[in-house]
Amino acid sequence: MTVNAEIKGQLAKLLATEDLIVEHRKVPTASFDVERRVLTLPLWNRASGTVYDLLVGHEVGHALFTPNENWIEKVNVPPQFVNVVEDVRVEKMMKKKYPGLAKTFFKGYKELSDDDFFSVKDEDLSKMNLADRVNLHCKIGNFVAIPFNNEELEILNIIENTQTFDEVLKAAEILYKYCKQKQQEETKTQLDNLKSQQSGADSQPASDFSDQQEGENDQEQPGETDSYGGTAKGEQSDSPMNGDHGGEDKEPEVKTDSNLNDKIESLTDKVSLNETVYLEIPKINTKTAVVENKEVHDYISKYFQDYADNLKNDLEERGHGHFFVSPYISADSQFAEFKHSAQKEVNYLVKEFECRKSADSYARSIVSRSGVLDTSKLHTYKFNEDLFKKVTSIPDGKNHGLIFILDWSGSMSDVLLDTCKQMYNLLWFCKKVNILVWINE
Repeated sequence: MTVNAEIKGQLAKLLATEDLIVEHRKVPTASFDVERRVLTLPLWNRASGTVYDLLVGHEVGHALFTPNENWIEKVNVPPQFVNVVEDVRVEKMMKKKYPGLAKTFFKGYKELSDDDFFSVKDEDLSKMNLADRVNLHCKIGNFVAIPFNNEELEILNIIENTQTFDEVLKAAEILYKYCKQKQQEETKTQLDNLKSQQSGADSQPASDFSDQQEGENDQEQPGETDSYGGTAKGEQSDSPMNGDHGGEDKEPEVKTDSNLNDKIESLTDKVSLNETVYLEIPKINTKTAVVENKEVHDYISKYFQDYADNLKNDLEERGHGHFFVSPYISADSQFAEFKHSAQKEVNYLVKEFECRKSADSYARSIVSRSGVLDTSKLHTYKFNEDLFKKVTSIPDGKNHGLIFILDWSGSMSDVLLDTCKQMYNLLWFCKKVNILVWINE
């Protein structure tokens, strides 16, 4: 089913309770210009109506409740963590502001969950970091069971109870530090396990070690100098024993947030759609842009007069001034002929109009008694009670007006003569029946 982007744009304006400028463009993600109040939405033409409403409601929530400030100076937290916590606050506030959106969010996330937009179908959720599990719990927690321990439930409770953006930053910082700590603990555990494995290998009997080394040498191809883990010489291995201690300095990521953004971006058909061009209407000085009707007619009259004068002067310069004939004689004669031929038709139209006007007045006439005796009926007093004179009141007819819009553009050149003839007949008719005419050129 094709989604009407303009209708969704009106939905965004209604949700924002202001006349936002909503633009649908070929962009990967939505954005909002706080100063110009412009909400830019991607062309999610592959999304269903429910998912489209979900995405619009989510973006309008950011437009309403997410402040335009540089929060990076306040906390040293990756943007993904702030985005996860802010999404929770924004969607909670949108549901509170518009209770009907709760059903839309429920159905929309149900559809996204069924289509595995978070890429968790074959994942062990218990092994994901807390940020991923919080993101899943607050978006599709109604459809997927997300495990938490007691300490994690306390952090989740802090995130769900955020009210202001400053609280969001504090909660994001707590979430980030917890994920960072857990990642470092896992790295240390991997290092300890690897060291214990290596110490066990060093304690092998010498004969066993030599036999194993001999077997490996037999399998080794000439010229190969592979190091531990199967990586080529000079390349860094992902092993925890490397100098960077197995990614100890690597920042934790919110993979479910990245997966969702990638899948939502795939809802946009970037190939077949033609992007709409948005323009802003400039402010026009009507004192210089609008020309009065009289000025236009004066210009036309001057143009025709100059054409005739130039033609006459040209003939006089060549000594043929006596051959000059007004170039408008033919048009004037044709007009006189047309006026004479149209007189009969116009008079017939006037007669029909007056007949219809009289019939309408007669239908609306009212007969009433005057209270004055009709002496011509006094002799019938024994059998007739209607002895008073009657008065017929005819209400005034309706005033008629006509607005005639005349197009003088060049595209009308082929039919302009016929248009002018019909206009003349109409004006002539209106003049005879006293109809006010307003011509807009």
